Amino acid sequence: MIVKADVCIVGGGPAGLVLALLLGRRGVDAVVLEKHETFLRDFRGDTVHPSTLQLMDELGLGEELEALPHRVVRQIQITYDGGTFRPVDFARLHAPHPYVMMLPQWDFLELLAAHGDFALYRNFDVVGVNRRDRRVVGVTAMTPQGPVEVDAPLTVACDGRHSVVRRELGLRSKEYGAPIDVLWFRLPREPGDPEGLAGRVDEGRLFIGIDRGEYWQMGLVVPKGGDAQVHAAGLPAFRAAIAESVPYLAGRVAQIRGWDQVRTLTVRMDRLYRWHVPGALLIGDAAHAMSPVGGVGINLAIQDAVAAARVIVAAFERGRPPTERELASVQRRRSLPTAGTQLIQRVLQRGVLAPALTGRPMRPPLPVRLLDRYPALGAIPARLIGVGLRPEHVS
Repeated sequence: MIVKADVCIVGGGPAGLVLALLLGRRGVDAVVLEKHETFLRDFRGDTVHPSTLQLMDELGLGEELEALPHRVVRQIQITYDGGTFRPVDFARLHAPHPYVMMLPQWDFLELLAAHGDFALYRNFDVVGVNRRDRRVVGVTAMTPQGPVEVDAPLTVACDGRHSVVRRELGLRSKEYGAPIDVLWFRLPREPGDPEGLAGRVDEGRLFIGIDRGEYWQMGLVVPKGGDAQVHAAGLPAFRAAIAESVPYLAGRVAQIRGWDQVRTLTVRMDRLYRWHVPGALLIGDAAHAMSPVGGVGINLAIQDAVAAARVIVAAFERGRPPTERELASVQRRRSLPTAGTQLIQRVLQRGVLAPALTGRPMRPPLPVRLLDRYPALGAIPARLIGVGLRPEHVS
């Protein structure tokens, strides 16, 4: 079987579907290859930031997005032994949506898929990149019916930090060490619990709580590779640590009955030296793996997609696929916000998160205390997290 298109998009995540939607609206024939049968998977990034909410308005999807079940976060709060601090205040943003929307990613993706003029192929597991005269001309995917060749003059990799396209092209990256990993799990949420995004630093432990309405998505931040030590200590010790650090969850920890309910996110951060080759472009985590700090990965990837769509549409309107020079312009435009965001994440990881895991009594870092003491300053990190260094818009 052979599938032909103008653009082959590998990966049906937020970046891939937004790119396909934008291309389809301008008459570019795009296909999206999604590895899984459904979008339903736990512990995916579900933070939709103010910049992305504004983009959804510009696409005419804002009202439908707001109608989906979601939670709204206007502040980020962190509790230390010395009290609770609120260093980030999205409500102070001068933006159409001064808050972060906590929305299950599968609902977000289904909304994009329902409104796009493109072909979405599920259960298409890309296993190779096809070339002709050193130019990428498509990919090979395995499906339940057998191998499928997808022929396209442009391939865009949106297949995340474990990108098959990136691996097959042999592209080199700048690696930034990450001092942390995160163990994700979920517990029921009850009336009277805190709301929104909440962090708790206690006795060398750092817990992150994400309010999902009916349940908490909880993360235990551990030193790099520390999940092995947590597993070795045993499940009772893990449950006891949760109960001690997050007292309002103490009566629910028994619902964690096995390690299969705890997922380890191995944090990595890198950035490709080159995001493109003749016939192919990489964006989002495929080009620059982000730390979960700030939950900005989805929003940065979507902004990459908007920038890429602008270049790709302009080329096809001239009757041809984009040249490598034009693909390089996407990297030039998006490199500054990517590098700047990664720098901020590295500073926070090493200056705020890693020290919290030492086991020594810890005062809130000076920036946290200042941002809490002078609330107007909370708009600064809110803008860096919620809007970004170079937000893109749909014209």
